Amino acid sequence: MQEPIFRNDSTTATTQDTVRSVPLLWTSGWDSTFQLLRLLLLHRLPVTPYYLEDPSRASTATERRSIQRITAALHESHPETRALLRPLRVFQVAELARDPVITEALREVRSRVYIGSQYEWLALFCRQHAPAGIELSVHVDDKVQALLADFVQPFETAGGYRSHRVESRHAGTAEHTLFHHFGFPLFQIDKRAMEREAEAAGWHRLMDMTWFCHRPVNGKPCGACAPCVYTIEEGLAWRVPRSRRMLSFFYRKLALPLKPPLRAALASVRRR
Repeated sequence: MQEPIFRNDSTTATTQDTVRSVPLLWTSGWDSTFQLLRLLLLHRLPVTPYYLEDPSRASTATERRSIQRITAALHESHPETRALLRPLRVFQVAELARDPVITEALREVRSRVYIGSQYEWLALFCRQHAPAGIELSVHVDDKVQALLADFVQPFETAGGYRSHRVESRHAGTAEHTLFHHFGFPLFQIDKRAMEREAEAAGWHRLMDMTWFCHRPVNGKPCGACAPCVYTIEEGLAWRVPRSRRMLSFFYRKLALPLKPPLRAALASVRRR
């Protein structure tokens, strides 16, 4: 009998199949889907995908549907992935126990460079549930990639491919607190290079099914949320509808530059 696509799980992942497979955070986005395809179709490795569900985000249902569509398409076009791709493990963000050390680490990093709040609950998830070395698809042109450039070292994974991780000598830093749990297999590749590799491998149909927008409008990318802005600025503007790209242009030129000073002012008020 075929395994279910989804598995809701609030317990520590220690089953035998998970230990043998590559743990990967998969959102149905461009980067994590690219790494999923590399693992399954290039390296022929079993993969256990993980998804952290945040019902407050408008894109959650779309991401889950995209994961289902990509999984079904993979099974149809590459039947060997039925055995290699384990059921998705789903954890709830709201159920993660808070940790003041991780909260302070995020605040400290944000005093220097703004990164999303998801990196707090990703660290919480890793500390409470995830297997060591779970893969996070940080890539070139990503703010976190720039943040960690002086903190990581390359290593050869058990699967025989190159990845990166935060060095233990940085223990005690905010960067180590937030990111030492992860492997970063895409640390030296950008979205355009992923696009070229996917095209050459014949993965373009699967990559076209990926999703990234956090605030979809009528089922289409909004053009103004952070993932839409990054998608445009990192060379994949074609993924955002033309009308939303026009809106995004004015948003990025007029509204977006005001956000850093506003954040700084709010932070200053909170510290008083």
